[in-house]
Amino acid sequence: MGVCVHLARYQQAALKTLQPAADGTDPALMPLLGLVGETGSVAAAYKKRLRDGDGAGPSKQQLREELGDVLWYTATLAHLLGLDLEDIAAASLEKTKDRSRATPDDERPHFDADYPPHEQLPRRTTVTFTPTPRADGRTVILLTREDGTPAGDPLTSASHIEDGYRFHDAFHLAHAAVLGWSPVSRFLLGCKRRSRPGIDEAEDGGRAIAIEEGISALVFAYASRHHYFEDVSRVDQELLTTIDHMTAHLEVSVLRAADWEQAIMTGYAAWRQLRKHGGGRLELDLDTQRLVFLEP
Repeated sequence: MGVCVHLARYQQAALKTLQPAADGTDPALMPLLGLVGETGSVAAAYKKRLRDGDGAGPSKQQLREELGDVLWYTATLAHLLGLDLEDIAAASLEKTKDRSRATPDDERPHFDADYPPHEQLPRRTTVTFTPTPRADGRTVILLTREDGTPAGDPLTSASHIEDGYRFHDAFHLAHAAVLGWSPVSRFLLGCKRRSRPGIDEAEDGGRAIAIEEGISALVFAYASRHHYFEDVSRVDQELLTTIDHMTAHLEVSVLRAADWEQAIMTGYAAWRQLRKHGGGRLELDLDTQRLVFLEP
């Protein structure tokens, strides 16, 4: 609470030294340009330290002054934009918590816990991806459930370039394993919640399926520019924020950005194995939030 009060007082004090804008000028323009300039000054000062060594670079006092200018412009600009510095700080900390720590097990919801067993995502099962050549020369991927029944339609990469997207159902299975949520997996595994028509339509229906497919395509486009997360363990906050906006009206919205990041990494680890081996089996385990590629 002390920090919040301090920020509020600082913002009020900073406003007392804010000069009025010239006639016809946007009042926020000068603080905005000042913020850009002072941020550049901090970067330039740090660059000098890197280039010339700590002894030749700016002192802590100089850096403190530069950062103080950044804070002043931030406080005044926030006020002119109708924002409160205290609220900005609180929201920033909340976003950091959302990104840095997955939802604890005791807070993680089970979206289908009170549904009949046949309408629940299986706690543990396997799905097989089988490459199957066709008469037209194309190879499609056939998905089958643990009991050998088909899961969805045969898949190609649906692209001029073979990029392995035909194995993308691994991403949906990872969503089911890590998030306990996946309208596509419910369709593939035959466990849509039909006993409640409203839930079946809004959470498991066509729109929700389209949103999850959109997320899959969006993340794949991002992943293709980052070596499909081969040596990456984090994704950009902007991507996670977009996913949050896309799912804001769905039950999965109660989960955190860190949960989505874990689901994405889990899905791509399995996808890379499927692509490497040209198919295989994935074991889905909701209790341990794992999706494991099983060696042939």
